[in-house]
Amino acid sequence: MPENQNIEYKQSWHDDYLKWVCGFANASGGIIYIGKDDYGKVIGVNDFKRLLDDIPNKVRNSMGISVEVNLYEENEKYFIEIITYPYSVAISVRGRYYYRCGSTKHELTGASLNEFLLKKSGKTWDDIIEPKATFDDIDEKTVSSFLQASENAGRLPENRGLSIPELLEKLRLTEDGKLKRAAIILFGKEPSKFFPNTFVKIGRFSKNDADLIFQETEEGNLIVLLQSVLNQLNHKFLTRPIRFEGMQRIEKSEYPTSA
Repeated sequence: MPENQNIEYKQSWHDDYLKWVCGFANASGGIIYIGKDDYGKVIGVNDFKRLLDDIPNKVRNSMGISVEVNLYEENEKYFIEIITYPYSVAISVRGRYYYRCGSTKHELTGASLNEFLLKKSGKTWDDIIEPKATFDDIDEKTVSSFLQASENAGRLPENRGLSIPELLEKLRLTEDGKLKRAAIILFGKEPSKFFPNTFVKIGRFSKNDADLIFQETEEGNLIVLLQSVLNQLNHKFLTRPIRFEGMQRIEKSEYPTSA
């Protein structure tokens, strides 16, 4: 059997292979065979007695997890099987995180590490508390607009008269009195102060996709953007062919509003 996302072959043991164990623990689990070549053929391992003690101890001491270590014999040659089970929490080795993807091991850093840790914690990006944000960063006008739209739609009638902290708590946008990122994205006065990429760019291209005729950028919270982007599209970007039915002038948008 060739190497795959759950199987790795090694001719001998090196402590660097603890990274492979870590990668399997963070992914869907897997097996490392010590004493086999890249094709899965048994070539044997000589120091198997020492490895049977060393490997589980090194895994436990460096990662705090347990693995199953088994010894097998084939054609008078010994090889070791290391079974790593998947873990629901993030596992690191020497302060670094690894992940098994296909038949390779990747170190997780930057955005990929943040996303991985959030996933393991059972949270999404928007559910995280934004420590620098306060209720002064919430736009009351946007909140009022949201409540009015909710009433018009026949939703959330029980939210009338609530203060902003009470409303956001009811909408699960706070935790222990602190704002979550979702609260800033939805109702923030200036979301870009916390998240620089909270804007929408709109461009008009000619027949050649590389030829940008003009563009505009809209910034603000999500509720403001929903309206400002539509306004910008209607006023500058979308054409409205005109036709007449008798004396009545009819304009039809390029795209339906729902699109």
